[in-house]
Amino acid sequence: MFIIISGLATGWIKITEEKSMGYIFLLVAIFSELLGTSFLKASVGFSVLLPTIGALISYLVCFYFLAMSMKTVNLNVAYAIWCGIGMVLTTIIAALLWQEPINPASVLGIGLILAGTVILSMSGAGH
Repeated sequence: MFIIISGLATGWIKITEEKSMGYIFLLVAIFSELLGTSFLKASVGFSVLLPTIGALISYLVCFYFLAMSMKTVNLNVAYAIWCGIGMVLTTIIAALLWQEPINPASVLGIGLILAGTVILSMSGAGH
């Protein structure tokens, strides 16, 4: 979300009415992916039925809305935002919901990936 907000503030993401739906679809894809990943963890390697079904449905929704978003949002921007926001929020969910440890190396690695995501999004490639 930081990327979208900072991009809007600096003007490097131009939002039209049509493109705004693309970003809404992208947010739905991100949150569906987060839900699917949590269900995937809860499925214990696809050995628990309900979380397995939840993961499959969540990923179907995720990829549908990711594809819909790319009708108006460039692939490089959509994928960078999807990965960046998804990675940060997945790490937070892993720590809070699943009590998985986060160490300084993890935080540094995520920071470097996010920096790359911002650079890619700001580079203007394909804009």
